[in-house]
Amino acid sequence: MTKRLLIGRCLSALATALIPTTLTLAVLRITDDGGALGIVLASEMVPLLLLLPVGGVLADRIRPELVALLSDLVRCLAQALIALELLLGVHRLLDLALLSAVSGAAISFGSPAVPRMVVAVVRPEERLRMNTRIGVATSLSAVAAPALAGTVTVAAGPGWAAALTAAVFGCSALTLSGIRTRAPDRGEQEDAPSFGRDVAEGWREIRARPWFLACVLGHGVWHLVAGLFLTLGPVMAVRELGGEASWALIVQSGTVGMVLGVFAAPRLPIGRPLAVVQAGAACYLFPMVTLAAGAPLWVMASAYFVAMFALGLLSPLWETVVADEVPEYALGRVRSFDHLISYAARPFGLAVAAPLAAVAGVTALALTGGVLVCAANLAAILLLKKPAEAAEASPGPDPGRPITS
Repeated sequence: MTKRLLIGRCLSALATALIPTTLTLAVLRITDDGGALGIVLASEMVPLLLLLPVGGVLADRIRPELVALLSDLVRCLAQALIALELLLGVHRLLDLALLSAVSGAAISFGSPAVPRMVVAVVRPEERLRMNTRIGVATSLSAVAAPALAGTVTVAAGPGWAAALTAAVFGCSALTLSGIRTRAPDRGEQEDAPSFGRDVAEGWREIRARPWFLACVLGHGVWHLVAGLFLTLGPVMAVRELGGEASWALIVQSGTVGMVLGVFAAPRLPIGRPLAVVQAGAACYLFPMVTLAAGAPLWVMASAYFVAMFALGLLSPLWETVVADEVPEYALGRVRSFDHLISYAARPFGLAVAAPLAAVAGVTALALTGGVLVCAANLAAILLLKKPAEAAEASPGPDPGRPITS
């Protein structure tokens, strides 16, 4: 089942990464209105944010592979309908927006189910390696998918790119359909509580682990600041560092760094994984400082490489530590809060970057963002509890093994 899990997650990551480029090129063939493009892309985000708490509860009530399977099937259907419309020559922005919203709703249910599925299928001693492999697949998909979607769109049209996306989601669902896990263990509870009680119980699990809440808030600041950099960085690269090719070099440097970091995570002798996670997030200070200073191209590319290498270390370590330390019966709800903060902070950073830069200036905004991401994530290290304290604080019947800070 572990092979099916890995293949399914790889296919799902590739299909997910194909969607933004396909949608963007499809909309731009209909209209050159940037506002219309923003509405279509944002249509996925709104239901995603609203329904994540519901998805977390569902992931803890139902076998996780069923939730993930349904999520991929819904996205497969949505992409198939987009492909059908485009291939038939129907170009309605409203339809694209509605189908994007359906995909966002499906993601909100599927995302919290994935960590639970990894815990249910993979032995504890193998989880870091599995999370590393999934991380590598996700990173490579983020690089390869835009080029693949762009090539198919140029050669045959966006309808065929959407059809390819639907086919990949279908293959992912077919792979996941062979996974079987046990029914969720709800600890000592005998009855099925209400939705509100489930959410409250998940929040209690989070409050009982101050290290988790502090780390997640620090990661939210990271996503916010990343939104600032990904908005302001291209503008500076085009204006002052030699054009679009300069920004492409910076992005590719970060991609290489992230892949290398993911590969390195299970191979390094890391004694305090959460401290490494937070220090890794704090490394985003480096590209923000180079942005503020107007540094040369090679300096900014090197700084972004370091920051993304640290992110590569962060991702599999964080996935593994949280899976080990949070009781399985609450993992979906706890991770839905994590995803909610992350998904909300990045687009907010993208949205406010230009207005804030117009008021404060790029230098002040970039420097402030760098200091903020560093301070928020290093401060979280102070809340990493000692083993005895972590064990004593857990209210659940199965708190997991004590945390190692």
